[in-house]
Amino acid sequence: MAGPSSGRSIPSADLASIGRIVLRTRILAVALAVAACALLVAAVASARGLDQQRSSLVRGGGSTILVLDVSASITDGDYRMMRGVVERLVRAQAPVGLVVFSDVPYELLPPRTSANELKPLMRLLTPTPDGQLPPNPWNANFTAGTLISAALGLAQHMLRQAGIRNGTIVLASDLQTAPSDYGQLGRTLTALSHSSTDVRVVPLSPSSDGVTLFQSILGSDAFVNGITPSQGGVPRVEAVLTGRTPLGLLLAGALLLVALAAHERYAGRLALPRRSGWRGT
Repeated sequence: MAGPSSGRSIPSADLASIGRIVLRTRILAVALAVAACALLVAAVASARGLDQQRSSLVRGGGSTILVLDVSASITDGDYRMMRGVVERLVRAQAPVGLVVFSDVPYELLPPRTSANELKPLMRLLTPTPDGQLPPNPWNANFTAGTLISAALGLAQHMLRQAGIRNGTIVLASDLQTAPSDYGQLGRTLTALSHSSTDVRVVPLSPSSDGVTLFQSILGSDAFVNGITPSQGGVPRVEAVLTGRTPLGLLLAGALLLVALAAHERYAGRLALPRRSGWRGT
């Protein structure tokens, strides 16, 4: 029988049996608590990056290099689609770099640049009230042909030089490259497909040969279609919700609730009814 300094207690003649029950209950409580913590960590890990799925152009963990084809074969309609790409990247607020190319690629923005630095580019891709695009700096200089492999190679070099392992290259192009470039382009795409760099392709009125080459190496999932710019003379940035159902997050959350319920059912404190006037011994 417990002494008066023990607080409320219950007399028992079988302390050894109760001790085994207490030990088993504590072990069960610890096991369920560890399982709940593990499931919570799994749910948090699964939830990471869900915000980045608002845009299928970017992924978490690195910088995005936007590669724009400004060769002579790009039409005004293609430039308007480029504006849609830029709008989506600005909306995602992921760090970016910028490459423009025709036969020779040029680095205009280094990796990890704020996406807001792309806003001046949006003005060059916004039609005037008469429906025409304003003059841009590359109309007169980028007309000698197209070498997509050189542009992708420069983008990959920028990521490596910046120490970015899980970067993304977003290529906006009609996929028409010089005939002499097909061999090198195939080797470049193959190297990218085996690297940690993610490649997204925004086709601008693409050639069938270009689509076939890119799909055969990167797969159809690399293509991002349906990007359109906002309407009106002033660029607007709108979110586009994409992505699959987060099954991992849902499963981890459901199992976490089961673990918590099991803890309350099998490892909770024993609640005894209180009889009026009873103060313990």
